[in-house]
Amino acid sequence: MFRSRPTRSAFAAVGFVLLASVLAGCGDAGELKGAGSTPTAISPDRLWPDLTPAASPAFDIGEVETQVVKGVTVPDGDIRKVDPVAVVRAEIAAAPGDYSEGAYDETARRMADCGKSGTEGARCPVLKAYYRDLTGDGREDMTLGFRQLPGNLTAVRVYTARGDRLLQVMSYEDAVSGVELAGRSVIIRAPSEVAGYEYRLQWTWDQQQQAMLLTHDEMLRTGGGRKHSPQPSTSPSSLSSPSASASGR
Repeated sequence: MFRSRPTRSAFAAVGFVLLASVLAGCGDAGELKGAGSTPTAISPDRLWPDLTPAASPAFDIGEVETQVVKGVTVPDGDIRKVDPVAVVRAEIAAAPGDYSEGAYDETARRMADCGKSGTEGARCPVLKAYYRDLTGDGREDMTLGFRQLPGNLTAVRVYTARGDRLLQVMSYEDAVSGVELAGRSVIIRAPSEVAGYEYRLQWTWDQQQQAMLLTHDEMLRTGGGRKHSPQPSTSPSSLSSPSASASGR
């Protein structure tokens, strides 16, 4: 049970009186000493106070993207009984323009190697699935990855079970250098164009949105690297164009 503010103040006052009495009764050093001056708190400066607040985002970065995976069921509500290869095949079938007939056609072709042994089986683009409760409902969810070929991209997906339905609650792809699970979060590390730095992106389950939201997007130093030399803009329009200002991360 939490004490109210007046009760806490009363206990603090009594404690201070007892402490002062003990110190006064000691003959040796033990007096209260000042810790020095306290730094002055500086409030943030608000820039452009007359700027009209934006009412809607300029770019859609897919903050909340959930969808039921068609053609895949969850037997007995146990997500471990779902075949990860079948899940990736369902995604490819739902987007032929991206895979079978598009930029990642090699991924679609290599799906035929999944389930085989030896060298052929190693060509399967689907990575090992990991299971952990990310949504906080006491049941395991599935984190799945697969390579998007040709190229050097890795697709990362998170799925949860809703009865016998499989629901995708997170989707992202990048030139991934590492993926971690921590608590209710998925952390993705990706190489940066700046030497000695990497991107760190974190998705965390949000109970209100019923989805994994991008809660952190930052650039971190990883070690040595040459100093970045900024390049001058070749045209004034490049400073204000959406393609120049939106990194897509």
